[in-house]
Amino acid sequence: MANKEEFVTQIASRATDFPQWYTDVIMKTDMVDYSDVRGCMVIKPYGYGVWELIQQQMDARFKATGHKNAYFPLFIPESLLMKEAEHVEGFAPEVAWVTMGGTEQLTERLAIRPTSETVIGAMYSRWIQSYRDLPMLLNQWCNVVRWEKSTRPFLRTSEFLWQEGHTAHATGEEAEEETMRMLEVYREFAQNVLAIPVIVGKKSDKEKFAGAVATYTMEAMMQDGKALQMGTSHYLGQNFAKGYDIKYLSREGRLEYCHTTSWGTSTRMIGGIIMVHGDDRGLMLPPRVAPTQLVILPIAQHKEGVLDKARELKRLLAEAGVRVELDDSDNSAGWKFNEWEMKGVPVRLEVGPKDIEKNQVVLVRRDSHEKLFVPMEGLADAVKALLDRVHEGMLARALALREEKTVNAVDFEQLKAGVNGGFVRAMWCGERACEEEIKAKTGASTRCMPLERDKELEHKLGCACVHCGKPAKTMMYFAKAY
Repeated sequence: MANKEEFVTQIASRATDFPQWYTDVIMKTDMVDYSDVRGCMVIKPYGYGVWELIQQQMDARFKATGHKNAYFPLFIPESLLMKEAEHVEGFAPEVAWVTMGGTEQLTERLAIRPTSETVIGAMYSRWIQSYRDLPMLLNQWCNVVRWEKSTRPFLRTSEFLWQEGHTAHATGEEAEEETMRMLEVYREFAQNVLAIPVIVGKKSDKEKFAGAVATYTMEAMMQDGKALQMGTSHYLGQNFAKGYDIKYLSREGRLEYCHTTSWGTSTRMIGGIIMVHGDDRGLMLPPRVAPTQLVILPIAQHKEGVLDKARELKRLLAEAGVRVELDDSDNSAGWKFNEWEMKGVPVRLEVGPKDIEKNQVVLVRRDSHEKLFVPMEGLADAVKALLDRVHEGMLARALALREEKTVNAVDFEQLKAGVNGGFVRAMWCGERACEEEIKAKTGASTRCMPLERDKELEHKLGCACVHCGKPAKTMMYFAKAY
């Protein structure tokens, strides 16, 4: 109990001050620091280690679906940006501009990319000549800049890291298939790597990406009941193809406009990991993106043979592919327990003189605090199986919380009450004016129209809009959001 009390004094309580809890966790675990540039963050090695693992595993999925990586310039000439009017209007408040080069005034302003549809579209218009060049499936890992008014590390910063996929296709059907394929890649990644259950669905016209025909999203619930948009996939139709003259010669010898898509996820996912899984002791990292999956803490390490055995175990586990660290510092055992719990390492391994006598180790799960006595023989396989069980336990707990905090609303009072603590499912008329009034009155936005329809639930919710009473067109998830 003393350890717990000492620990809690370092981190605010989630229940009483969730935003402060979040800030305490990311700062005290050395994930990030504030930079001297307004709204920008420095991602420290521990936080960047999570991003590297996200990047590696997501990139493998992109390549498995036929995509290749490329890189495009950070700067976009103003004349190029202005070619797609709706896109420009949507991003105008967030664009940062370069007006000087050294001591000279530029003859044309350069936008620092908020996203790359424009610069990539211009290149596609050069590279794509015939149907033989299609589909063109590219992705880039890069940074983007959006001049945000209110910022919070990982969740919303003026500069952030992301991946953005951009593809061009001969037909609308192929482009729409690509849009949905990549949405499913994101959903599977969130569940099977990040241990985060997400709701996938279509955005309203008001909330869709500027210039898109349709935007699809994956929405996750944070522990405070708010939504976080974890990734989006956009069907762009021929809007950008017409703006940037992306044409191809068809098999029939006709010059046709391409159909394009774009899709992206970012370092915002790290914020999601923290807010979905963390607790009052600090981080709780999913094993598949934890820079350290297991930490070895030698007990009574001054005694003969203890450190030698700890080093032997570290070598064995590392050779088996486990990301393992050995803490042989002279800090107290209690300090080490607290420190590594706060950093969210999925499994702690304790080994001391008595364990060595019994040819066993003690494994402690970060998620459930369950203590297991495991033989040293076959340890690597036991650790790998345990890491999988930790992942499944974290996913199940996150799903249970989301279900607990999701309610159905058949009238506006129920919607108002529900969005103060979680997600609300309700029928909606689909009209922008109604959507804007709901947000003005509740602070909640439309999150998505779920792709998986539940006709029985829709019947229970009725056929009238939850706000205006007009005939409903769809079921919608409503929530306050980050």
